Amino acid sequence: MTTFDFFNILCSIPKTLRFNLHYFPLKTVLKLPVVVSHRTYLRELHGKVELPDKVETAMIKIGFGDVGHYDRKRSRGIWQVSGTVSFGGKASIGHGSKLSVRGHLSLGADFNMTAESTIVCAKEIRFGDDCLLSWDILVMDTDEHPLYNKENQRINPDKAIIVGNHVWMGCKCVLLKGAEVPDNTIVAAGTMLKSNFSGEFQVIGGNPPVVLKSDVCWEH
Repeated sequence: MTTFDFFNILCSIPKTLRFNLHYFPLKTVLKLPVVVSHRTYLRELHGKVELPDKVETAMIKIGFGDVGHYDRKRSRGIWQVSGTVSFGGKASIGHGSKLSVRGHLSLGADFNMTAESTIVCAKEIRFGDDCLLSWDILVMDTDEHPLYNKENQRINPDKAIIVGNHVWMGCKCVLLKGAEVPDNTIVAAGTMLKSNFSGEFQVIGGNPPVVLKSDVCWEH
């Protein structure tokens, strides 16, 4: 462990304790299942955080990691939650990443969002197991501002985003409301998705997105 890592962990104790004491019963708090970097802004600590039945120390890491082309010493994440965040197992939400949740965000086991990415969840966003998100990614199931027709009916409702198991999303991807990504898929860097794809073991990319390659798989 480097001096920087030790210092970061030491400084993170107050926010880690605050987070765990707020969301969990004392029996769970004693295991400290969630560790929170001191560089994470706990803007809104409301709603619920759900953990799997088997709880381990530091199984959820928020605000840590090290993507070399970012200055992690000045990289600030945000936790703004009034809805529900469900963790299916171990997860890492990297430095500088932002979560704004007033709906239901579900993250499967072995979820890894590396750095400087944003999830905005107004309705429902669901990731399966073993998903890897690169940097500068935006996942948003809402337009934020409602639009109405002349009959005063809303014409842009929020729509769920569903991501399957073992999905790798390259840097600067954008997933908008209604997007669905099947299992065993690679989403190429810079891709914008707002609809559903079928099939597995493929690379999706481009704007508009198409299947670029088939019969491929990926490893961490």
